[in-house]
Amino acid sequence: MLTLLGPRESRRHCDGLSRRGFLQVGALGVGGLTLPKLLELEAQAGPATNGRSGGRSHKSVIMVFLCGGPPHQDMYDIKVDAPVEVRGEFDPIPTNVPGIEVCQLLPRLAKIMDKLVPIRSVVGCRDDHAGYQCFTGHLSQNEPAGGWPHLGSVVSRLQGPIAPGVPPYVSLCYTTQHKPYNEPGAGFLGLGHSSFRPTGPGRDDLVLQGITVDHLADRRGLLTQLDQFRRNWDNRGAMEGMDVFTQRAMGILTSSDLFDALDINKEDAATRERYGAGNPGQPKGDGAPRVPQNLLLARRLVEAGARVVTVNYSFWDWHGQNFRNAREELPVFDQGVSALVEDLHARGLDKDCSVVVWGEFGRTPKINKDAGRDHWPRVSCALMAGGGMKTGQVIGATDRLGGEPADRPVTFEEVHATLYHNLGIHWPSTPRMFDFRGRPQYIVDPGVKPIAELVG
Repeated sequence: MLTLLGPRESRRHCDGLSRRGFLQVGALGVGGLTLPKLLELEAQAGPATNGRSGGRSHKSVIMVFLCGGPPHQDMYDIKVDAPVEVRGEFDPIPTNVPGIEVCQLLPRLAKIMDKLVPIRSVVGCRDDHAGYQCFTGHLSQNEPAGGWPHLGSVVSRLQGPIAPGVPPYVSLCYTTQHKPYNEPGAGFLGLGHSSFRPTGPGRDDLVLQGITVDHLADRRGLLTQLDQFRRNWDNRGAMEGMDVFTQRAMGILTSSDLFDALDINKEDAATRERYGAGNPGQPKGDGAPRVPQNLLLARRLVEAGARVVTVNYSFWDWHGQNFRNAREELPVFDQGVSALVEDLHARGLDKDCSVVVWGEFGRTPKINKDAGRDHWPRVSCALMAGGGMKTGQVIGATDRLGGEPADRPVTFEEVHATLYHNLGIHWPSTPRMFDFRGRPQYIVDPGVKPIAELVG
């Protein structure tokens, strides 16, 4: 939450709110005051809507990162003919697309397979818990000076915000104990294109400096100051000398759009229950908490105007008790992801919002002595939806043991090329950006194409 910091935080009003709590930016409705959308200019497109209220939509991406590497052969690629040491404990079930089967623990996804695309043959992984390749589309080896930028940072740089009150790239990722799971930054694009993290330290940095509670005690005085700020900006171009980060911070501080989007209590109880519940304060293993309602939050942020929203979800590094963990984890995952995809379709966002769900590598075909599966970089999986893509199909296949790609290997860079394509970014014709040594870089190698089966 963005907060106006000031002294005398111990003072309380008759309704029990402290003065600091009363002046939390975006939450002023609690005290009877809502900040106007002062920085919204007529020339700018409005935020996305559900298709029923007349606003303009925009292209967007929701990326869900499964920390630790999910077991592909126990989710979308059940190997019924494999030997017992590979086969696993789960049976496949049919989906609503003839010929496509998934794990018995994913019945909700099975019912909407016409809206999904499992990719069974993601290749090019490293034997390393590196979320880097999911978030950037590149390996961390031989990276340019400054590092490869996050997909969200690239979109921030090339497309910018939809509305001044909502950052183009919002991260809902928790900081994990195991550092390689964490997102990279903006790389050589610079800090101005970093993520906004409403659950992290970025929230505490975005405060109005030099304005005390005494100065802001009177509601009328606050509105007058902000109105004067708007007039100064509009008439004299006072913002022209500020950097990107400052401009966006000011937009957030003078609009309630972001705060409203982050309040899932504005959704009805039935919608919240459809996604399932989790505990944001309880990380799983050394990964992220299991919080399916962050998928609902991601949808709300996209509707508000975010272009890229990332979520890290739970812990999938199951070296032991793979099947016990799956029985606990997969039903909640099934509920949350299916609710997200169904919501996108119901709200008219399925043509514009692309979803990708994946981890950094796959799991070993052979079950180990602890009933677990170990790291397996030779092949992994992904699940995609939305974005106007051709869904209701499977891309790729693995061999009988689920250990090698047997058909249509797909690289991380191809997935990113597809996401950029869906966002309307044509990287071969996009001017190259320069790293910290002044060397030109392409966000995707010009020779890499989007996945033709999805966009061709």
